[in-house]
Amino acid sequence: MTDMRAVSQSLSPGGDRDSGTYWYGGEPADRRVRSKAVLEALRVYRAAELAMRRRTRESMSMGENELLVLRYLLREPNRRVRPGELTRYLGLSTASTTAILDRLERSGHITRTANPDDRRSIFIQATDRAHAEVRQTLGNMHDRMLSAVIEMSAEESAVVVDFLHRMSDAVDGVAVDAGSAASP
Repeated sequence: MTDMRAVSQSLSPGGDRDSGTYWYGGEPADRRVRSKAVLEALRVYRAAELAMRRRTRESMSMGENELLVLRYLLREPNRRVRPGELTRYLGLSTASTTAILDRLERSGHITRTANPDDRRSIFIQATDRAHAEVRQTLGNMHDRMLSAVIEMSAEESAVVVDFLHRMSDAVDGVAVDAGSAASP
């Protein structure tokens, strides 16, 4: 666990604690310290989440995209999902999606059924085995996450949700520039 007091007192690149000229601009020192502490806490959380996802993939012997497909299908288990919808969701080619679905079908996690209204298309559905395995593998983690937030007030929840939406918008708005330097 990261000591957020230590994070907020960390030096900016270049060694000047109060310069604020590297990433965080000329904001007043107290705002800069708070902002850096929030962003560092978010980085620490993301690292913990990535490690949890890696452990989950390893325990289920699946790749990230296979888990994404299962999560998508399990969100609304009775919904009829076509492969093209999964292709768009994953941002992959049709061939890559087909390979993922082939692996999930072989492992018993999905079924493909003919569309009764259009015999040229199929629907993808998670199996009972997939439901049980995901529940078993992720149930404890979901319980722990819920216990971390269940006592939050309506106001606290609203602040966190608003913050996460603003961060999602900020990250989604970043264009990849091959010539720019990577940030640490």
